[in-house]
Amino acid sequence: MKGFDQQTLIKEETKAVTLFIWLFYIILTLYDLFFYYLLPLNTGGSPGLPMGGLGMGYYLAVIGLLPLAMYLIRTKRPFQVKYLYFAGFFLIDFSNSMLIYFGEIKEFQSGNAVELLFIIFAPLFVNKRYFWIVTGGMVAKYLLVGVMLSSQKVMVPIVLLVIFSSVSYVLLNRFYSYIHSLTHVFQELRQTEKLAAVGQMASAVGHEVRNPLAALRGFTQLQMEKHPEDRERYKIMIEEIDRINLIADDLMLLSKPRLPLFKRVELNTVINYVISIINEQAANQNIRFKTVNLESIPKVQCDENMMKQAFINLVKNATESMAGGGTILISAKVVKDDQVLVSIKDEGCGIEAENMERVVDPFYTTKPDGTGIGLMVTKQIVDEHKAEITFESEKGKGTIVNLIIPLEQTSE
Repeated sequence: MKGFDQQTLIKEETKAVTLFIWLFYIILTLYDLFFYYLLPLNTGGSPGLPMGGLGMGYYLAVIGLLPLAMYLIRTKRPFQVKYLYFAGFFLIDFSNSMLIYFGEIKEFQSGNAVELLFIIFAPLFVNKRYFWIVTGGMVAKYLLVGVMLSSQKVMVPIVLLVIFSSVSYVLLNRFYSYIHSLTHVFQELRQTEKLAAVGQMASAVGHEVRNPLAALRGFTQLQMEKHPEDRERYKIMIEEIDRINLIADDLMLLSKPRLPLFKRVELNTVINYVISIINEQAANQNIRFKTVNLESIPKVQCDENMMKQAFINLVKNATESMAGGGTILISAKVVKDDQVLVSIKDEGCGIEAENMERVVDPFYTTKPDGTGIGLMVTKQIVDEHKAEITFESEKGKGTIVNLIIPLEQTSE
């Protein structure tokens, strides 16, 4: 997908620079024909290019930019073309002005309407860096010419450039805002389509798995009672069946999300419950739990079962990341007077920077035996509660999960 996006950007940039090049040469030629030939005929002046300058070499040098531009486009580097034309025109035009006016008593008359093209095209290129380089470069050119020629005539083009740049900047920001909105909507639509497909598959898998699991668990319990000498083996089998059943429950929650049943709940009770059901497994891995300030936080309006599921997923992830044991710290505090911040800090393997943005994506996991469902379900629960979840992690140094939950649920 990334390669496709890059190819699309190259294609669109190629279209933009092709139009820019055509307009550049058309405006440059027509303006100079009018200014140096047609206008003098109507005002009684002498038609022709100014004496002492580059003459036709000026236009040959500008045309010389075209093969370089074509080479950049052909080698899939169209983004550099606009900078090539700006830098090339800047140097050629500045050199021409110096040859014509430096050391002479002629009145300064220079510039070309094509300079405005550079500024006007900035919104079409949707590139703020290009905009500031062009605006700053054009103004700097006229200031330098004014200083070297001791002429105040440069103030007129500078004022015009500032006016056109202001308008162009407003348009550029509007383009940025519009593109950002479209990108956001597209990402949300793609995520919605992905979740819909996941939901359909989850519904089918969940239904097909849960019924056989119930029968298998009951049969295994009977066998455990019948053969007490193999109790440990059967116990492991039941634990694995329960783990599969939890995955099926997660799948069913994805396929048929229910509306949360809000009531005032002690988060302290919810978290202690989660610790109690995970503590035995954690102890086998030499993992300890430490809680801070849980008793002092007020009641939170939430769906108790959903909140338990969310914390189970988060704490399970923490324990699974700590193969070498350690301490899981769960702390809480009131923030902004109307929210509770619950932090779960582990001493596990951490998350690599490139994976941070994908941890809640459907079925994305870095664990060999992971499903990628747990955090996805957690994110869904968080959204249902108008809460926020963030991750802080460094590879090899553990992870901190911050869950910000509003004390009260407000209707929209």
